[in-house]
Amino acid sequence: METLLTHLGREPDEQFGFVNTPVYRGSTVLFKTLADIDAQEQRFLYGRAGNPTTEGVEAIVTALEGAYRTKLVPSGLAAITIALLSCVKAGDEVLITDTAYEPGRLFADGFLARMGVTTRYFDPHIGAGIAAMIGPRTRAVLAESPGSVTFEVHDLPAISAATRAAGVRLIVDNSWASPLFHQPLKLGADIVIHAGTKMFVGHSDAFAGTISTTEACWDDVEGTRKLLGFFASGDDAYLVARGLRTLAIRMKEHERRALEIATWLKGQKEVDTVFHPALPSHPDHAIFKRDFTGSGSLFSILLKPAPRDALAAFLDHLNIFTMGYSWGGYESLCIPANPRKLRTAVPWTREGNMLRLHIGLEGVDDLKADLAAALERYARAR
Repeated sequence: METLLTHLGREPDEQFGFVNTPVYRGSTVLFKTLADIDAQEQRFLYGRAGNPTTEGVEAIVTALEGAYRTKLVPSGLAAITIALLSCVKAGDEVLITDTAYEPGRLFADGFLARMGVTTRYFDPHIGAGIAAMIGPRTRAVLAESPGSVTFEVHDLPAISAATRAAGVRLIVDNSWASPLFHQPLKLGADIVIHAGTKMFVGHSDAFAGTISTTEACWDDVEGTRKLLGFFASGDDAYLVARGLRTLAIRMKEHERRALEIATWLKGQKEVDTVFHPALPSHPDHAIFKRDFTGSGSLFSILLKPAPRDALAAFLDHLNIFTMGYSWGGYESLCIPANPRKLRTAVPWTREGNMLRLHIGLEGVDDLKADLAAALERYARAR
């Protein structure tokens, strides 16, 4: 993986010897002759279809995921929407995990509903039981493993066996583990998506999404993208490529630091539960050990019940952790989360204040000290 990340997707001989593929900015691509424009066989025909900068990123992700092909798009949400739209038409149905990324749920409940596509949500622990939910109108299943708030892990081989038997496409959001630690296509998925904004970019300075597919799904996905006009700029593609070069090193460090802090938090008296699938205490740890080779930077904790003022005392005076959406960058983040307002298939009934933490690249002892002080403030206010 380290060698692939370092060398794939760049051709110095084609770039006058420069190590990195430069930023290609351009809409118009020129043709020399009428025969050329009639043949439509040039490598690039128009800027919206791609350029050497975007193709370099796509080559790397395709190799990492073991996919047929990959397309770079402007955001993780764009990857979700294109993937779903490539599978459905009016009158169809999709099944989506109850732990799905909130903007993806809003797309399904809003845009897809207006298109006449029905969405039903399923228990993330459903496994082979999803076969009973698949009906004659079901065209796609969207999974996210683990879910990015409550971190349930899907039994993907069991789900994929059911979808393959029914001729239904399985879409998996693999943003948390990255293809370094999890490869859903090998477990039976048809389409894998990433919020490249997170681990791929790694520096909190660009938006990106990727869609990697099997050969059978490629034409539908790429055709949908073309019709919708989604395209990632050369500038953003360059930042994704830059981040991918260090992905293996960063993922190992994020994993190590996150596990150390998650283990430490389990022993803090104000912490009720730590939701990290790599911990042996996690209810899905056995599936995690079977299907993953490592873990990500993100996990959640449930603090013991306390009023809103106590949560404010925890969050408002953090010195190193900051509050902000997204994750995957070098900086540590901590935000409040409320699965109660999202879950529909399996209502969330746990009491307490939930926090989602992204562990960045600061010193682990400094991060622990910041959290320890916050827990003390929480206890006093509780």
